[in-house]
Amino acid sequence: MKLFDKTWKLALSGVVIGLLVMLLAMSGNPANMAICVACFIRDAAGALKLHTAAPVQYFRPEIVGFVCGSFLISMATKEYRSTAGSAPMVRFLLGAVMMIGALVFLGCPLRMVLRMSAGDLNAYVALIGFAGGVATGSCFLKKGFSLGRAYETKSLSGAVLPVLLAALLVIGVATGAYAASTEGPGSKHAPLLLALVVALVIGALAQKSRMCFAGSIRDVILMKNFDLLSIIAALFAVMTVYNIATGNFHLSFSGQPIAHSQHLWNILGMYVVGFAAVLAGGCPLRQLILAGQGSSDSAVTFLGMLLGAAFAQAAPPKLPQRPMPLFPAARPCPARLQSSFALYCCL
Repeated sequence: MKLFDKTWKLALSGVVIGLLVMLLAMSGNPANMAICVACFIRDAAGALKLHTAAPVQYFRPEIVGFVCGSFLISMATKEYRSTAGSAPMVRFLLGAVMMIGALVFLGCPLRMVLRMSAGDLNAYVALIGFAGGVATGSCFLKKGFSLGRAYETKSLSGAVLPVLLAALLVIGVATGAYAASTEGPGSKHAPLLLALVVALVIGALAQKSRMCFAGSIRDVILMKNFDLLSIIAALFAVMTVYNIATGNFHLSFSGQPIAHSQHLWNILGMYVVGFAAVLAGGCPLRQLILAGQGSSDSAVTFLGMLLGAAFAQAAPPKLPQRPMPLFPAARPCPARLQSSFALYCCL
């Protein structure tokens, strides 16, 4: 019998994940960003000096935990399956596009839900774009779009990314060679060991429950199946209660931490994330989980996200900044991300 064979069990996994996210929020991770896969990959890229944006440089152990948690649980339950060969270059590009879109919004789908739970109305606006992108991708799937079949490979191939990330974490801890922010989001983090253990558990739960933010909406559209959506709803409920109880719930557009109110960019950014996620077979978190359970194709997507983050932070500003005048307290979307987004749309 499958561990999560009932909707209520999936919802329970969402509650547990919500409690773990809450623990990270209380332990030092940035406000409204207890977990953000896109932001954490961006920070890791900065730590490895793939970009030089000083406020966002820290090798996040959560990324290692998500991948290795999935790897360990899939090995233990005999679900590990090393596969590769399904349009790797297309997946690399989709990963980069996903990352650019997420950084335009300033958050992945997971952080979008966390921001919604804290009353950030900008995230609700972005949800429109994300759902639209998923719906567009679902139409492509209905019309027969496919990246092709993945083929089984030697078991060692699928273990490369988990081992590599674990080695990079050990090297960083042992040598202190990575860049680390002294201010900004990169300087705010939970204790390393706590963050790693929490992420390992979340990675294992996400692997067993097939947690995916894009997949939850895709399943509703294509199959009228709400199972995966129950995980997201439970996570949202737990974090909403936490934010209200701690006084972190502020229902507004302005004054939200690490956010902006340029609605068009929020919608377009998350539209691209939703669209690319459906075509690639999962949201950024799901890509890490799939990579952990042996998918070299998802590992390539992760590399695309890593390089996309580096490119987004290094791209020179070209487009004019146009903050929404109704909400002067909100941060504008960084111009370098706007230019990166425009370039990828042209591609």
